Amino acid sequence: MTPTVSVVMAGGGTAGHVSPLLAMADALRAARPGIALRLVGTPSGMETRLVPAAGYELETIARVPFPRRPSVDLLKLPFRFAAAVRAAKDILRRADADVVVGVGGYVCTPVYLAARSLRIPVVVHEANAKAGLANKVGARFAAHVGTAFEGTGLPGAELVGMPMRAGIAHLDRDAARADARRALGLDPQKPTLVVTGGSSGAQSVNRALIGGLRRIAAAVGEAGPGFQVLHVTGRGKAMEDDGGAPLALPGYHQVEYVDGMERAYAAADLLIARAGAGTVCEIAAVGLPSVLVPLPIGNGEQALNARGLRESGAAVVVADGDFTADHVARTLPGLLGDTAGLQAMAAAARAQGRRDAAERMAAIVLEAAGAPGPAPKMGN
Repeated sequence: MTPTVSVVMAGGGTAGHVSPLLAMADALRAARPGIALRLVGTPSGMETRLVPAAGYELETIARVPFPRRPSVDLLKLPFRFAAAVRAAKDILRRADADVVVGVGGYVCTPVYLAARSLRIPVVVHEANAKAGLANKVGARFAAHVGTAFEGTGLPGAELVGMPMRAGIAHLDRDAARADARRALGLDPQKPTLVVTGGSSGAQSVNRALIGGLRRIAAAVGEAGPGFQVLHVTGRGKAMEDDGGAPLALPGYHQVEYVDGMERAYAAADLLIARAGAGTVCEIAAVGLPSVLVPLPIGNGEQALNARGLRESGAAVVVADGDFTADHVARTLPGLLGDTAGLQAMAAAARAQGRRDAAERMAAIVLEAAGAPGPAPKMGN
């Protein structure tokens, strides 16, 4: 009988951390039926909703952010952090963990340090082009470090790609296109633009899109724009007209979210989106042309995430301040009308994509646990 392997997986805060964590968990279960998986997050992150929804149990430890200014919280930091490490040790002991996997977020630093003190091997996956603090700490003593992008600066890093759900990693856009459009209430034959700002939406992108579509509609009149738009506005961000009714424009369809982005990817000829690491890696894997509008805050990681697609010709990158209604009106009809150009962008995206990252990370984790499984099939 194959002995049970116990894996503790830590990460959270945002969907960008949780999604690859869940993809790796699924790949581990597929590679090693009967594996013991325990996922760890904080009580306030998106993991509290996403992990149970995916069928996994979640344990939590206190979130310990580093205060940015001198305060009472800064004085309390050492005690709070020590308590978080103790809580992490308790979880690792109860799980009898063979290996710890972390993807970043507040929860990971105490879990990494707890694993080190208990001499449990650590495997790190960094999803962004610019590594976060927790993974910088964990990478210093990790048995393996996998990354979604090159040039993170993490010691001993191996480029494996972004772990993603099988429904996206194995998507055949050409085969799924017509059914995906029908399922989303779209015309199966019309060129299609999909616009998304992620699960929480992107208000500046939403406003620029609507302003641009209004200008296009005014220019073409009853002839219509010749293409259709699926606008994923984000929860609570439905677009309305001046009277408070749902916005109506020629060829325009809006939803607050899409359950299963693979359908939106299959339906699209072109995507407008932010440049989160997950989005960038997914559209490369499925070969989808894009216009990327990096979020202009943080440490600039979204612009770095988009760089490879921009340099290869797979994406047009537009600064947030330049993505205006005028820009949309001037550029969108030409982009959607250039079939050959979109095909070239799609081919360039596919050349950048990696579809087997979840399986490769599962193999790395099992190796670190001393229980290697079958070697994954390598390649894009």
